[in-house]
Amino acid sequence: MLHVTPPAFEHHRDPLGIGESRPRLSWTTTTDAPGWTQAAYEIEIRDASGTAAWRVESGESVLVPWPGAPLGSRERREARVRVHGADGSTGGWSDWAAVETGLLEAADWQAGAAAPPRGLLGPPDGPALLLRRDFTLRGPVARARLYVTAHGLYEAELNGRTVGDDVLAPGWSSYDRRLRYRTHDVTALLREGPNAIGATLADGWYRGRIGFGGGKTAIYGDRIALIAQLEVTYEDGGTDLVVTDEHWRCATGPITAAGLYDGERYDARLLPQGWSEPGFEAAAWTPADVLGHDPARLVAPTGPPVRRVETLRPRQVLTGPSGETILDFGQNVTGRLRIRVQGPAGQTITLRHAEVLENGALSLRPLRHAAATDTYTLRGDDVPEEWEPRFTMHGFRYAQIDGWPGPLPEPGDGAGTGVEAGGGHGAGTGVEAAIEAVVCHTDLRPTGTFRCSDPDLNRLHDNVVWSLRGNFVDVPTDCPQRDERLGWTGDLQVFAPTAAFLYDCAGPLASWLADLAAEQAKLGTVPHYVPWVPLMPAEPAAAWGDAAVIVPWVLYQRYGDIGLLRTQYASMKAWVDHIAERAGESHLWDTGFQWGDWLDPAAPPDKPGKARTDPALVATAYHAWTARLVAETAALLGHDDDAADHARLAGEVRAAFGREYVTPSGRLACDTQTAHALAICFDLLETPEQRERAGRRLAELVAADGHRIGTGFVGTPLVCDALAAVGAYGTAYELLTQRACPSWLYPVTMGATTIWERWDSMLPDGSVNPGEMTSFNHYALGAVADFLHRTVAGLAPAAPGYRRLRVAPRPGGGLTEAEAALDTPYGTARVAWTRAGGELTVTVTVPPGATAELDLPIEGGPAEVGAGTHTFTGALQG
Repeated sequence: MLHVTPPAFEHHRDPLGIGESRPRLSWTTTTDAPGWTQAAYEIEIRDASGTAAWRVESGESVLVPWPGAPLGSRERREARVRVHGADGSTGGWSDWAAVETGLLEAADWQAGAAAPPRGLLGPPDGPALLLRRDFTLRGPVARARLYVTAHGLYEAELNGRTVGDDVLAPGWSSYDRRLRYRTHDVTALLREGPNAIGATLADGWYRGRIGFGGGKTAIYGDRIALIAQLEVTYEDGGTDLVVTDEHWRCATGPITAAGLYDGERYDARLLPQGWSEPGFEAAAWTPADVLGHDPARLVAPTGPPVRRVETLRPRQVLTGPSGETILDFGQNVTGRLRIRVQGPAGQTITLRHAEVLENGALSLRPLRHAAATDTYTLRGDDVPEEWEPRFTMHGFRYAQIDGWPGPLPEPGDGAGTGVEAGGGHGAGTGVEAAIEAVVCHTDLRPTGTFRCSDPDLNRLHDNVVWSLRGNFVDVPTDCPQRDERLGWTGDLQVFAPTAAFLYDCAGPLASWLADLAAEQAKLGTVPHYVPWVPLMPAEPAAAWGDAAVIVPWVLYQRYGDIGLLRTQYASMKAWVDHIAERAGESHLWDTGFQWGDWLDPAAPPDKPGKARTDPALVATAYHAWTARLVAETAALLGHDDDAADHARLAGEVRAAFGREYVTPSGRLACDTQTAHALAICFDLLETPEQRERAGRRLAELVAADGHRIGTGFVGTPLVCDALAAVGAYGTAYELLTQRACPSWLYPVTMGATTIWERWDSMLPDGSVNPGEMTSFNHYALGAVADFLHRTVAGLAPAAPGYRRLRVAPRPGGGLTEAEAALDTPYGTARVAWTRAGGELTVTVTVPPGATAELDLPIEGGPAEVGAGTHTFTGALQG
């Protein structure tokens, strides 16, 4: 029996308002037939005028070309698929899946940018402002779409109801080049006769404070504005258009201050009741200014927005050293609090956030210049008031509650719940109903899991997952809590393989890479973080700027999307060519600024860049590696001359690295873990003897350090792989399972629930590292999770998109079992092994349409298997 999923369109979770006129299609097949492969597929596409069908003789099922005519703006189609197996089997038709385009052409936009007058604007991160207008619909509505974005952050309302479930919309992109809009189906929110549309506008990333060292404000402009286009189709076929124009009016509202870093202040007494409903008297409101904007910058999103994903209840109510009340949610998260409270009018509740406690109180120093404080002033009605900030975000586990009217009840069990879009929960009797943490992040689909017999490694992996969740807040950031939260390129470069396993992040990262290319074109180089904020010079740096090449390559390997490589190719090539020009005839990148092996554990707290590994060695190694990847990309895309040129460049840089940094016997001029890991993993050693010597020396260095980590951001993702590549699995496991500081498991022993920025963000005595940069939620050092997936459990791609799996578990470290599962583009793949004495049992699940190459540490067994579940048992070798 063959079962086929409805087709997906590109990488969209919600294919409403997409920006692709010819969206590629993907589906997965389930069957009990062992070794099943697809030989052909049929696609039917229908619209109001009828159905068209195509049959294609092909085994492809991932991102196959759109077979019909390209879609125009606002066009809707439904598609379904049926597959035929190489064994002669034929499945039934999938269910229909719908797709609808947004506004694909700049000329489709009729909306201006409705901006509050300057007289209403406060300082940056000042009050959020209300905009509204009334309109009348002449008859019953058949269909309505709201296309909306803003200069700033917005939350839209129709007839008193919130539109959509986005958080911090429209997100952060390189606004001067790309501003994303979203499409909402608002048919059910409209009615014949009088209607009203409104929006709350805040500064956000557009005008508010961004960045460290005091940050910058008004980076993209000094006016915030709403851009909205409501298109209504009546049941009789007629249409109406409501846009942001001179008919909109503005006023201040209950949000008296809103900043991403400092928090939100809300006075419920200032809320104009019914302000977004028809009939509201807005004569005293100020007319909006209508500003020009460039509709060519407006683009549809390629991934999901930030949403409320989960809620957590407090696990404990603590009393601080000064008698303050502190809630412990048991998990470091990114989001904000939702409160349900009743009390006298004018009573103000203050909510302060922090990741850790120090001496029993909130540790606020790591927040630097982020106040991370929300306040709510009660309206004072006779019913409970429910409130959650809308235009801020905090990284926290602990929250101090001041001014709460009456005592806080005892906490519940700390269990989390789901969360309805934009909504709250009913009243309860305990603190779990009165105050809860709302977890917010990009609404990514989970895809990968890992578990093993070591609870500490499982907690480490969970910490990696939570750090990804906390830092994918539209932009993949470094940290969610302090005055920074930037899309650092180096962090994502090292973490991309782990991210692509744990969640389907192809769509969001494709958008981020488009911003990277836009900033690169503007600045002449890839900046240290994307979007770019002018806090420091924009200059190239190895491992950071190399994200332009490595991230697209990783996404191609994990999702099989060659179209993404095609889109990013000019950016990839421009980066490598730029560095080749800087390196010159020597091919050594030994000039200019470098981050180097950032946060080497030997670096002093106040000098995080003072690493033991020569920054020029790091830079030259990366130059060789990314030149090689561009050569391979060029060959895939058919750019033969580029492929030859960059293969030659990669060889020349590799040779230069050898001459400068490697002796004939394989000793490295820089005798560090990171230097050896780079040389091994980037294939920079000329002879097997050099490789053997470098591998032996790396194992010696790790052992000499007491099997403690000796790497920073650059070496950490590579050191276990380098040891495994030379057969030093025992050393790799001793490093992986080390619990003394510095190590991956030291934070676990200290109660960490996310990955720390520093190996010792918290010192053994419970005090916080004195360095200025001490985040407790940074995913970069969690890149080791990719080693857990590929080597400990043994599940890796052997061909792009996991069309072919590599199953090569390497048990060790005293583990008795491990398992990894992944929803690949072809279906669920799984590797699980158990060890009893000297016997190993490995179970492998291969999805239909894929195959697996086996490299099992047991005697005998096949080297390759097809679709199905297979179990192998034998004596453990090695």
